Amino acid sequence: MKALPARLLVARLDNAGDVLLSGPAVRAAAAAGPITYLAGPAGAEAARLLPGVSEVVTFDAPWVGYQPPAVDGSAVGDLVDRIRAVAADAALVLTSFHQSPLPLALLLRLAGIGRIAAICEDYPGSLLDERVPDDPTRHEVEQGLAVAAALGLALPTGDDGRLAVTLPGRDPGLDRSAGSPYVVVHPGASVPARALPFGLAAAAVAALAERGWDVTVTGSRGEADLVARVAGPAGKAPAAGRGRAGRVHAVAGAVDLAGLAELLRGASALVSGNTGPVHLAAAVGTPVVEVFAPVVAPGRWLPWKVPSVVLGDLGVDCAGCRARRCPLPVQRCVAGVGAADVVAAVERLAGDPLAVDPLTGDPPKTATVRAIPQVVRP
Repeated sequence: MKALPARLLVARLDNAGDVLLSGPAVRAAAAAGPITYLAGPAGAEAARLLPGVSEVVTFDAPWVGYQPPAVDGSAVGDLVDRIRAVAADAALVLTSFHQSPLPLALLLRLAGIGRIAAICEDYPGSLLDERVPDDPTRHEVEQGLAVAAALGLALPTGDDGRLAVTLPGRDPGLDRSAGSPYVVVHPGASVPARALPFGLAAAAVAALAERGWDVTVTGSRGEADLVARVAGPAGKAPAAGRGRAGRVHAVAGAVDLAGLAELLRGASALVSGNTGPVHLAAAVGTPVVEVFAPVVAPGRWLPWKVPSVVLGDLGVDCAGCRARRCPLPVQRCVAGVGAADVVAAVERLAGDPLAVDPLTGDPPKTATVRAIPQVVRP
């Protein structure tokens, strides 16, 4: 039996959500030794939050992303030098199903890494030592753990394989009604076809506020206009016929990833399309209502080990199209989802915001819904 490596490198070069999904594989590797994480610019902040990561090296790979940089020999040479200085014994190269691990494996080999494992369908020549077959039935978390297992690495005893992040425990400093239960709605996504449809997002925010929920609409600085339009008039909500009307807050680019995680940790639920905050919510144990457009296989990307309701037609005949923008006049896979469906899903997971504990008068605690199964489809 081969000895376990003493120092390891874990690589995932795409977005923050992808990096968060590699967390269980990182913890499996960290049980053997210190972890250097090689991330792309979009994922480096998430890598720094993963338990078990000792240092993060950033590289903007010309074979990853929708706007990749030109090939730069000096940048490639610099990466090889930086990885050589890490002196890792082995590397886990983690990729999505449509990516090849071989360009990075070549650079890691040039940097002197002796054992490299990855999921690979192509002939790897001498670039990989452990070639793990792709399994389309596995979740991305399970894919990463399979790569770790190829190097003899496993989660420590007592680690249930959930997503996790290490947070500073600071208040994100956002204007919210103290003590009121709130829902986070995240309308954007790096791939437009996977985002919440605008009309649904705006209607769901209004409907949640009508039911008494405070709502925080989040997004990046570049999504400020989208966030503002989904939130509607700042700080206002429709008059509630049931009692207290919820307040709506628009937050675009106001917090870093750790701040967003803190915001999600205090929320009763997240409402989102298929994008990174879903996995950040899972990492802090917050229930998720996900409107899932099956442009990619749902089984790989659904919320991992967290109470969730998944809305949308996962069996639509064009599922798996991989479209970045739906070419149809109406995106049929999510067109049937309405605001009432979103509200019902939130309250199925988190209860009624206007209900109170008969003894204390406090709103219900979100912890009371943690026993709901991982994926619930109405």
